[in-house]
Amino acid sequence: MVPAKNGETSLHLSGKAVAGPADKNLVYKAWQLLVPRFPGKVIPMEIYLHKMIPMGAGMGGGSANGAFALRLINDLCKLELTDQALAEIALELGSDCPFFIYNSPQFATGRGEKMELVAIDLSGYSLQIICPDIHVSTAAAFSNIQPKPAAYDLRQLPTLPIAYWKKLVLNDFEQTVFAIHPELAKIKQQLYDAGALYASMTGTGSAVYGIFEKGVKPVIDTTAATYFF
Repeated sequence: MVPAKNGETSLHLSGKAVAGPADKNLVYKAWQLLVPRFPGKVIPMEIYLHKMIPMGAGMGGGSANGAFALRLINDLCKLELTDQALAEIALELGSDCPFFIYNSPQFATGRGEKMELVAIDLSGYSLQIICPDIHVSTAAAFSNIQPKPAAYDLRQLPTLPIAYWKKLVLNDFEQTVFAIHPELAKIKQQLYDAGALYASMTGTGSAVYGIFEKGVKPVIDTTAATYFF
């Protein structure tokens, strides 16, 4: 972000194509939310967004963009908003946007906006994320979900070996989405077959990830985009 030379805010996109008009993009909306709150301080800007996280993958790419845009404007315009204040504003962008303000492991309740810090540290593990060329409709995923209370207090996960998560940490969206896209269930099983300690679909999908012992870098049979961490 830089001050607009012509006095008008504009959004410049690169990377993966983003559908829809600029004023519907969460990055642009983040600027719009702050302007009336801080007249004269939040100035017109040229906003540059390089899109890399696939859309329809359940990875929160758009939500993260919006949340980090709020943080960046807060810094650039010296608004001095706390994380809590930013999170309250981010909630107007979407239920999962406050999570990206804190950008750390959280136990979420409500619509996802009520969060409690969880001390999970995965720095000693390797992750593989597979993003197949499948766009999962968030609306369809939510319309058929049958959420159930967790059988375990997920706030206690840091006390358990990750291999135990397989029976305790369940993504309720998988039952619905796997029925529509069985190839996603196959990818999840491939991750386990390759030695993953834990594997799951991300959110409403379609990305699937596996957590491995440090240094393990399996290559799963897929033509999809694959990321290693």
